Amino acid sequence: MKVLERLEKAPYWALLSLAMNCLLLMAVSLTWEGDRTPKDSTPTTSVLPQAKASMASEAAESTDGLVTAVGDREYFNYQQWVELVRQEARAHADAPRLTVLLGDSISLWFPQELLPGRRTWLNQGISGEKSDMLLRRLDALDGTQPDTIFVMVGINDLIAQVPEQAVAQNLEQTVQYLKQQHPDAHIIVQSILPHGSERATWEGRDRLLQLPNDRIQAVNTAIAQMTEAEGVDYLNLYPLFADGEGALRPDLTTDGLHLNDRGYLVWRTAIALQLNEDGDR
Repeated sequence: MKVLERLEKAPYWALLSLAMNCLLLMAVSLTWEGDRTPKDSTPTTSVLPQAKASMASEAAESTDGLVTAVGDREYFNYQQWVELVRQEARAHADAPRLTVLLGDSISLWFPQELLPGRRTWLNQGISGEKSDMLLRRLDALDGTQPDTIFVMVGINDLIAQVPEQAVAQNLEQTVQYLKQQHPDAHIIVQSILPHGSERATWEGRDRLLQLPNDRIQAVNTAIAQMTEAEGVDYLNLYPLFADGEGALRPDLTTDGLHLNDRGYLVWRTAIALQLNEDGDR
């Protein structure tokens, strides 16, 4: 009876998240069982290069001398990346069933071939992006007509010791802007993923270890509450990527922060289930 009473008192978003997580765990368990990394082995998938992950065509027109050939993207500075994603957004102004990825390098490196089909995907991820930086460049999408917008940002803020409240507020303003500019779009805010803790080999490992994963979970709770208040969807990916201690599963990452192909396959399954649940608009 106590369990039932607790469920009755639980907020709607928490029950919805619990149900969604159960479905996702069932869906990806087949992948894990069929292709599990042995305990004594190390994932061999290397980090995907930024150029491969971008959703752009092989080359884009130059603006004020900006070189946008795919092979040169690895050497872009931040302002060049911002200009590039703006160019790509303009090129997709009339794209059918436009689905946008907004975020940092974790979104940027999503392999195009793993994204669900029957959609036009526009990857607007930028490596190193923080929530306030993303907020300032949302107008790049003003000329587009997105069907669906996926947002994931915040891990770089937390690594840089940005207060949790500031991250949540920036995401709230991001959602409010997207709702105003794209009232017909389906907006889905995704949770921040865990990191690999002591197993991490990322170049910024020392800074990463100063960020407890329970702090990430606290921010995710605030994000979930915000999405409920704003009337948009929340996709809780954290349980799918966390091990028993709440750290990023070693078989899903390249360095304890970024994902390998198997990690992106798990994420792809979650996105596909979300789209299917919403009727694959």
